Amino acid sequence: MTRVLLVDDQALVRMGFRLVLESAGDIEVVGEAGDGRAAFEQVGPLRPEVVVMDVRMPRVNGIEATRSIVEAHPDVRVLILTTFDLDEYAFAALRAGASGFLLKDAAPSDLVTAVRTIASGDAVVSPRVTRRMLEMFADRMPEPGDAADAPHPRLADLTPREVEVLRCVADGDSNAEIAERLFLSEATVKTHVGRILAKLAVRDRVQAVVLAYETGLVRAGTG
Repeated sequence: MTRVLLVDDQALVRMGFRLVLESAGDIEVVGEAGDGRAAFEQVGPLRPEVVVMDVRMPRVNGIEATRSIVEAHPDVRVLILTTFDLDEYAFAALRAGASGFLLKDAAPSDLVTAVRTIASGDAVVSPRVTRRMLEMFADRMPEPGDAADAPHPRLADLTPREVEVLRCVADGDSNAEIAERLFLSEATVKTHVGRILAKLAVRDRVQAVVLAYETGLVRAGTG
């Protein structure tokens, strides 16, 4: 069973999430919190594997709560679930250490899949959020031919193949899609991804994607 903590300031919303998740059969909702501070206080005693976190809440918002939870409990994964995707909330949450970002208008089955995916150690980022991240960084990425176009120091330890794989990960491709795109086996892709995470010292694919944008490896209009 995957243990989940629900965090949202609306009790009816939490009830809906609980019904959806517990109907899956392999997910147990071990607690609920109405704000980020209460969520942080409950993570230790309840030991959830995944925290489903709203963004806009009183006292402590979801972004600050995510940062605190990830720093204090590195093994806990956070799924940000919100109605907002047209501002900087998505990227701020991912930089804070969230392992995924899903919009509240997603299908119930998408929520279940997202929790399972994050619990398994993978990450979830919606295509809209990926596009928004590209737009946000477009004005600060080096231009082709610029002196700053040399490989970023954070990426210096990656092999050329690993750089290719990281670009695909940043495009939102699954291991199967990367395998097809680069003519590799899925097992080989999984190995490459594992090495990339280790070399970059990041906790999961989402943090690798964030780094790919920050270093200018991925640019608007490329892929």
